[in-house]
Amino acid sequence: MNVHTLAGGEPPPPHTLEKAENMRVEIWSDIACPWCYVGKARFEKALEAFPHREQVEVVHRSFELDPGRAKQDIQPVITMLTKKYGMSEAQAQAGEENLGAQAAAEGLEYRTHGRDHGSTFDMHRLLHLAKEQGRQDELLARLYKANFAEERSVYSEGDERLVELAVTAGLDADDVRKVLADPTAYADEVRADEREAAELGANGVPFFVLDRKYGVSGAQPAEVFAQALTQAWGERPPLQLIDQGDADACGPDGCAVPQH
Repeated sequence: MNVHTLAGGEPPPPHTLEKAENMRVEIWSDIACPWCYVGKARFEKALEAFPHREQVEVVHRSFELDPGRAKQDIQPVITMLTKKYGMSEAQAQAGEENLGAQAAAEGLEYRTHGRDHGSTFDMHRLLHLAKEQGRQDELLARLYKANFAEERSVYSEGDERLVELAVTAGLDADDVRKVLADPTAYADEVRADEREAAELGANGVPFFVLDRKYGVSGAQPAEVFAQALTQAWGERPPLQLIDQGDADACGPDGCAVPQH
């Protein structure tokens, strides 16, 4: 981030200094969570209109809605909903139709019939790999679309389906296969994210934390996210300059040359 100074090396008045660093927004979510899918779109709508969006760093954190689920334990979404929440199939399907409408309102595709459900642990491990390579958001978006909008399953087709999706997000296929072949790769990072979510009081997702000061729970309207961004940014302290002596420096007019 640039810090502008006035001619002669004197700093500008304090109120004109920029913020010291980027504001970080951490988002705990799960690929199997439809409200996370919708909430991501609503947050991004607010962020796009935020005047300081270039100075906002977004980090995605892991949260499993079904931790410990076996990789081979795959079932239709409707079946999962009826068993987990004790609702009828009609109620579960009505809920899916409502989610489809909510997603469509945000410009998202959503299959209300025929989706399945399974473990997302490997996907979260790959998201940590993608984070190291600066492709985390791209992979998350690709996984969401595959899970909610496409006919092919992200669960039942095996590791090669995840490799294919990761490659389209910009990751190297061999790197992805190595992670999937080693169940310990990035496992600690996933568990650390989940422990931290519990420490912060998050018992559901999506959960947004702005600058470690404000938390926003759920897929709130874009207006709520916009308000939270504005409030969090406005309360950040400006950069404070120290040691404002006559030390030599370079500026737009050149550099001071010592005179002998």
